[in-house]
Amino acid sequence: MVHEIPAEWLPVRCQTKRPAGAIGRDCRACARNVCQEPSEVNLSREPVIADASVKYLAHSVQTSSLPLLQALNPQDHNLRLHFCVNFQQRLEEDGFVEKLVFSDDATCHVCDKVNRHNVRIWSTENPHATMKHVRDSPKVNVFCAVSFCEVYGPFFFAEPTVTDINYLDMLQLWLMPQLQEDSEEFIFQQDGAPPHFHFDVRAHVTANLPGRWIGRASHNDSPLLPWPPRSPDLTPCDFFLWGYIKDRVYVPSMPRDLPQLRQRIVEAVAAIDRQMLQRVWQEPDYRIDICRVTKCGHIEHL
Repeated sequence: MVHEIPAEWLPVRCQTKRPAGAIGRDCRACARNVCQEPSEVNLSREPVIADASVKYLAHSVQTSSLPLLQALNPQDHNLRLHFCVNFQQRLEEDGFVEKLVFSDDATCHVCDKVNRHNVRIWSTENPHATMKHVRDSPKVNVFCAVSFCEVYGPFFFAEPTVTDINYLDMLQLWLMPQLQEDSEEFIFQQDGAPPHFHFDVRAHVTANLPGRWIGRASHNDSPLLPWPPRSPDLTPCDFFLWGYIKDRVYVPSMPRDLPQLRQRIVEAVAAIDRQMLQRVWQEPDYRIDICRVTKCGHIEHL
């Protein structure tokens, strides 16, 4: 017996006219099986579909999946353990904590969406939650660096996407001069995002900060410590900074446009004082301990 295919599982066809030569091709929205209105994705959906329909529906089912990009791979646990052990040894050195400068970038949307850990759902079981988002909401890419006593930023990228080119320009022309003016012995940290791992970026930090940077590295680089992959939970930018900014930016009335969004981000960063940062700087050692106790699994839910 062949079951009738539920209407909600059928691909959504675009009603707009196609240009000449595009006959038989779905538009990009159709290919992703989404519409232009605010959409909903139910994480708990478990459909029962006839065997004959599986191949037909496979593509549209996959397009609605929400993969956790920061999920750890099996080999990541050993890399995180290796980093935690070496990092804690460094923390025992006099003045090491005061030299650290953590950095990160995030994308903030006018519609209150932030692509960082504080908007994820962490649960050991199916949370049966529904996530809503508005497509094509205006956004801004923002960068910050955090030291023991100061927040450097925010820096707003003019381009819609952070690339190795504009990221390297920001390091050379904006961040490094400030760090070098404040201290000649700072230790710079960056995660393993593709723009940060580009050859030109690694060549720049290796040449200017030999043995004084932490990040994703190749065999030819000279970092102080290699940053473990998929580990945003270990940096203050993720477990403190972006969540704090989000809580102060997205309050009623919500930002109306990009200029107002940028201004609220600037004001949120300015509200972070020295005492707050010193309390935050007590967290890394504690989080490293918890990470080791939990066999180096993610600890972003703390």
